[in-house]
Amino acid sequence: MASHNRTQSISDGPIKIRKIACIGAGYVGGPTCTVIAHKCPHITVTIVDIDARRINAWNDPDFKLPIFEPGLEAIVRQTRGKNLFFDTDIDKAIKEADLIFVSVNTPTKKNGVGAGYAADLTYVEACTRRIAAVAQSSKIVVEKSTVPARTASSMRTILEANSSSSLRFDILSNPEFLAEGTAIRDLLAPDRVLIGSLDTVEGRNACESLSQVYENWVPKKNVFKTGLWSSELSKLAANALLAQRISSINALSAICESTGADVDEVAAACGLDSRIGPKFLKASDILNLVYLSESLHLPEVAAYWKQVVEMNEYQKRRFCHRVVSKLFNTITNKKIAVLGFAFKKDTGDTRESAAITLCKHFMAEGAKVSIYDPKVPEPQIWTDLGVPGDKAESKVTICTTAMDACLGSEGVIIATEWDEFKTLDWEAIYKSMNKPAFVFDGRLILDAKKLTKIGFHVETIGRGSSF
Repeated sequence: MASHNRTQSISDGPIKIRKIACIGAGYVGGPTCTVIAHKCPHITVTIVDIDARRINAWNDPDFKLPIFEPGLEAIVRQTRGKNLFFDTDIDKAIKEADLIFVSVNTPTKKNGVGAGYAADLTYVEACTRRIAAVAQSSKIVVEKSTVPARTASSMRTILEANSSSSLRFDILSNPEFLAEGTAIRDLLAPDRVLIGSLDTVEGRNACESLSQVYENWVPKKNVFKTGLWSSELSKLAANALLAQRISSINALSAICESTGADVDEVAAACGLDSRIGPKFLKASDILNLVYLSESLHLPEVAAYWKQVVEMNEYQKRRFCHRVVSKLFNTITNKKIAVLGFAFKKDTGDTRESAAITLCKHFMAEGAKVSIYDPKVPEPQIWTDLGVPGDKAESKVTICTTAMDACLGSEGVIIATEWDEFKTLDWEAIYKSMNKPAFVFDGRLILDAKKLTKIGFHVETIGRGSSF
């Protein structure tokens, strides 16, 4: 029952998707639907957002896109204006689409029940109500945002209560498993595409309709179909298990620093065990899992996952304390250079970035913080740091080069593993700094021996102190 006067009922079989709308032009919706348009030239893809500035950036004539991901600009250049469109007319996109991705932000609640843990579904609900109010034909509605288990049930209730009885809405879960910095590569060659649906004829047919879209470039065997609730929970579970592995290596790094072991070597040795694998990682959504466990009256389960969160927060606090300790137990009015602000290299995404925690801690200690990141826009940094009003009084400076950030500093912090930091003119940086000059490598990317020969006191996370 497509927007183009469907004559086929979804009860009869899968619907051929010709028009897709994606509500939300952020880090998930933008890249995902850009790749769909690239791989499915026969499908018209329209990405919509209420933020006109963001849409204008996606339509920028010089392709200064609001998101940086390697490979994204090239695909936008190939598809924009052909079968890929960016617009603020959400209602038009809803009316014309056969399938709608809901890809809006689901931040952690700041107030009320579940504050600090539960996902805020305000935008998801608003989207769902808008679809119900505007749709003039039956739709397949796909959860793309990271949501708690059984959110689809709430969406379905809203859709059915606020739309014509002649319309049908089939809801699917299609969570993303993208990594910042490799999102386009992940989309072009995914490990798996997960689609969850109700175990009904209509649900299975809707699932097959979306599967056929992905099968334009993803092998059928890599499209994994599950129940709706299993799909929703799988996203949270995957992120929680990843956080669990990171917390394990974080805990080991603390032991390494105290014993003289090297966390990189320990991780590599463990990775040789086939039961563990090499992706044991270097030194989210898990909070949703904590809240879900508490809601289901499973306090021991909630406590287990909460400890994983605590271990990862402990790693940040421990690193901050190490900086202060090595700088003679005070950084008040000392200049601290923070190199990198993104969550990881090759992305401009700052969500859950350790740099935010580090900078806020240094600010609270009264330090003069200078920040450089090659891809994160300055307004985003100010927003993440929560600096209102007169920024001149904040003791924070955002620099355009790493050298400017380091000039006259007491210590340099590597907060993101950008490749360019490995090849900086460290001798020139050393000469420009106050002495003794410290480098704190929080990403294990620098040649500590080389820097020590230059004259730096090098502190590397997961390794013993050199000073």
